[in-house]
Amino acid sequence: MKVAILDAQGAGLGQTVIKKIRKEIGKNIYLVALGTNTVATSNMVRAGANVGITGESSICLFCKNNSVDSIIGPIGIICSGGIKGEITPRISETIFQMECTKYILPLKKHCIYIPGTRNLEIKEIIEEIVLDIKNNMEK
Repeated sequence: MKVAILDAQGAGLGQTVIKKIRKEIGKNIYLVALGTNTVATSNMVRAGANVGITGESSICLFCKNNSVDSIIGPIGIICSGGIKGEITPRISETIFQMECTKYILPLKKHCIYIPGTRNLEIKEIIEEIVLDIKNNMEK
């Protein structure tokens, strides 16, 4: 199974996701770190991603020429201008058009509120994502 994790800035969320996947699933999964900048990418690779890809052009090229089973990221990855402007229109469109499961972490940012997520902690959401990935690996 191949999973991409997209994050920006310092990739704190991406690192947390990668560490949780490695702890729960181990090395039986191929993780691709997609960082909008070198700091984000290198932090996710240090957290346990198999490979890192940096920048708009490289991210979009990877997503168009490779298939992944799923992609994980904060809600900003599907919003043009998301994550303090680091998600370009080209990145958000490319992610939206991918034929894979998109696990979107509903952070209360960008004035977007998803009903039903008010009482959920990010830790719980990440655990649910990892459990779903594990279940899909067993099918």
